[in-house]
Amino acid sequence: MVRAVEKARPSVVNLRGQKTVREEGAAAREVNGMGTGVVIDPRGYIITNNHVVEGVRRIEVTLHDGKALVAHVVSTDPKTDLALIKVDADEPFEVITIGTSSDLMIAEPVVAMGNAYGYEHTVTRGIISSLHRTVQVSDAQQYEDLIQTDASINPGNSGGPLLNVDGEMIGINVAVRAGAQGIGFAIPVDNAMAVAARLMSIERIDRNWHGLVGKPVEKDGKHRLVVDKISEQSPAALGELKPGDVITSMGDVAVERPLDVERALLGRKAGEEVPVVVERDGKPLKLSLVLAAKGRNALPTEERVWDALGMKLAAINTRDLREQLTKYRGGLKVVAVKDDGPARKQGIRPGDILVGMHVWETISIDNVEYILNRPEINEIVPVKFYIVRDGETLIGRLPIVGATVTK
Repeated sequence: MVRAVEKARPSVVNLRGQKTVREEGAAAREVNGMGTGVVIDPRGYIITNNHVVEGVRRIEVTLHDGKALVAHVVSTDPKTDLALIKVDADEPFEVITIGTSSDLMIAEPVVAMGNAYGYEHTVTRGIISSLHRTVQVSDAQQYEDLIQTDASINPGNSGGPLLNVDGEMIGINVAVRAGAQGIGFAIPVDNAMAVAARLMSIERIDRNWHGLVGKPVEKDGKHRLVVDKISEQSPAALGELKPGDVITSMGDVAVERPLDVERALLGRKAGEEVPVVVERDGKPLKLSLVLAAKGRNALPTEERVWDALGMKLAAINTRDLREQLTKYRGGLKVVAVKDDGPARKQGIRPGDILVGMHVWETISIDNVEYILNRPEINEIVPVKFYIVRDGETLIGRLPIVGATVTK
């Protein structure tokens, strides 16, 4: 137990704040709130209970070494009573080791850590008393599928980790029975981390989009993330990921669950290429995906390009650049052509790489947008285009729907 606590302690933080409480028939009053949080990403992302931070004007986070920082709320989920907050610091934070709640057993020994009654880094121990408990604490709040333990979980412990003997987090504590003796509850870690992934994605999707849906599975005692669905023409599809692939790493993050994908992509920008390693048919395969703008295909001007040129374009990955574009700095892959559009009529096919139009390179979608917006566009249609197919450069002239030929 000592080793388990020492392993987890650097990742457990104490939370304090002040909120205004308004009760029917009484004047509003200021109260000091307290709780606990757990670091789940080295950049300072912390998971805690929603009721700990709800309504708090200023959240003060105290680290294990006594350093105090101010946090802001990233996102909350009142239904599950979970919240994601973030603190900023010059050094990376130590991250809790995340276990699993899928193989818990009744009578298994556990440790609860937290800020009980304001006493920082309080540790209590006990066993798992029961599993899959439903607890109704108010008309507005019902917890489902909770872990029940006889380890003391008191006010201030909320949001702290429930640990197994290996120091792995197996649950997030919730103090739902004030004054209860020998009865405490925790949200199973698998449920909590699934919610954490959603909460983290709310911040990420404003910046980038990948287009894949992962399904967590457990095999041979290990967590694995299997690609379940892929949106058509999404970065994941264009990066050649397929349903059934097991994602083992993304960027520099080892992937075991959806939260890891969010951690790998958080802070990255649309247009950035991310290496991905998957396991397909039992063999490792290195791929990459180029992130797109929020909720869109890889092209912000997709509809306009489709209407004007009759083709859909996507950023190419490193492999295409290395294998096919030895003479050019880059290009855009043709992923679809409209049946009656200009591209098809000029012989352009899916798989071709557009490397230039007129006198301009087409390395990014911004280049195509620039060309379509040129004031002299009517003077240069049909536009000379350059594509690469099987390593060979082909040249043709492409009409632009909506442009008027003036020469």
